[in-house]
Amino acid sequence: MHRRSLVTGTAAVAAAASLPRVAAAQTQPARVLKFIPQSDLAVLDPIVTTAYVTRHHAYMVYDTLYGIDADYMPQPQMAEGHTVEDEGKRVTIKLREGLLFHDGEPVRARDCVASIRRWAARDGLGQVLLTLTDEMVATDDRTITIRLKRPFPLLFDALAKPSTPVCFIMPERLASTDAATPLREVMGSGPFRFVASERVPGSRVVYERFARYVPRPEGTAAWTSGPKRTFFDRVEWHVIPDAATAANALQNGEMDWWEQPTADLQPVLRRNRNVVMEIPDPTGLMALCRFNQLHPPFDKPEVRRALLGAVNQSDFMTAVIGTDRSLFRDGVGYFPPGTPMASDAGMEALTSPRDMDKVKRDLAAAGYNGERITLIAASDFPSLSALAQVGNDMFTKAGMNVEFVSTDWGTVVQRRASQEPASRGGWSVFFTFFAGVDMFNPAVHQSLRGTGRQAWFGWPTAPELERLRGLWLEAPDLAAQQAVARQVQTQAFADVPYLPLGQYFQATAYRRGITGVLKGLPLFWNVQRGA
Repeated sequence: MHRRSLVTGTAAVAAAASLPRVAAAQTQPARVLKFIPQSDLAVLDPIVTTAYVTRHHAYMVYDTLYGIDADYMPQPQMAEGHTVEDEGKRVTIKLREGLLFHDGEPVRARDCVASIRRWAARDGLGQVLLTLTDEMVATDDRTITIRLKRPFPLLFDALAKPSTPVCFIMPERLASTDAATPLREVMGSGPFRFVASERVPGSRVVYERFARYVPRPEGTAAWTSGPKRTFFDRVEWHVIPDAATAANALQNGEMDWWEQPTADLQPVLRRNRNVVMEIPDPTGLMALCRFNQLHPPFDKPEVRRALLGAVNQSDFMTAVIGTDRSLFRDGVGYFPPGTPMASDAGMEALTSPRDMDKVKRDLAAAGYNGERITLIAASDFPSLSALAQVGNDMFTKAGMNVEFVSTDWGTVVQRRASQEPASRGGWSVFFTFFAGVDMFNPAVHQSLRGTGRQAWFGWPTAPELERLRGLWLEAPDLAAQQAVARQVQTQAFADVPYLPLGQYFQATAYRRGITGVLKGLPLFWNVQRGA
């Protein structure tokens, strides 16, 4: 499929430059930040979904016991510090003084214990933690004690990781809710509070600075660690699905920050001296096509394997980010290129010559007989829409019967949670991406989990992948981990929990007067407006 048919190309750039302003250019009040998120905030509870927009919302209103620094190492955040005793089997975490929820209640250790347990029920590393835990208790209001069956060296990495779901701390009364039941109330202790009364679904989300938040007194803000000092009284998220309108709003000064400017409009933004463009996450974004493995035809590994031969990663990447090869990589497997666990194991499945006639023969041999597949696509999320359109073309050329259902991303997020067949409101396939940091290794890589109905959306059952993950967690050193990771990738090409579609590097754009934007996620502490 040609890129011309997926995006508006030159026309979109011209439109951004020539459209009349949607409102008179204005200078934003110094204490209000206006942000264009990647999509609408459809789900408020960061434990029941892996949607990044929900994670970004959660980092504003909740806090974490630990964060990661610029070297991806865990650092105390809500925690004052910790001790590890009894040969690694007794861990004591002490909370900082002065931590408050937005309703004025103190953050207590029992809130943290309940929050850890709720998060752990949904998270891969958290589940490992639970199986190794003999006891997790609040020994006083500021002290959490964890007694382990054996040492768990990744404990602090698990509590600090930004990969979804994140271990956010919430009141015990909320954290006691079943982990599969979405919370309706937002009550955190983070630097901003959620203003529910001003939320307009599909249009606006509002946050106000929490005046009683106490940042860490020391360190430097980096990624999700360090002091979370806020310089805006109010942050407004404005959902603007039309890319040309978003570009105009940023250039005119109506908006301060656009999270994900589309590839078509990046050149015109780069030429605007009032706009700063940068790549915030050096780990990139890993695109993927996820199958529903509970129902035909993708319940058959032979069908999934046949489609590996149909994937042309450069088609997907150029549709998303354009033809500048410095902004994407193809020949990408199940781990981010250049990271310790990446390898060439099994890569011939993606790098050998593409032969669609062979794919059709392999699908027929696997038992595919024209059954309809339902592809759910996000119409208001440009990068995901581009992936879905190329994917639709790929499936069609492979001879599959595709029902292409295009809705807003919020609807996709809700529908992909359904385990029903597509004929009863479920789905067959969808497209998404994960940050590279969320796929660094088998411990954090949710899309490689094979725990059936307890796994991430798509629900693959892959006992060998699970066995290898266990071996990786017990590997004594980097060389041993890398050896197991090669086996993991080889097995992934046999099981095909998803189709890897490449890696791309997404720029963010903000007004030149905005300073302090951190690397990694869109985070709103440390950000301020210059004179």
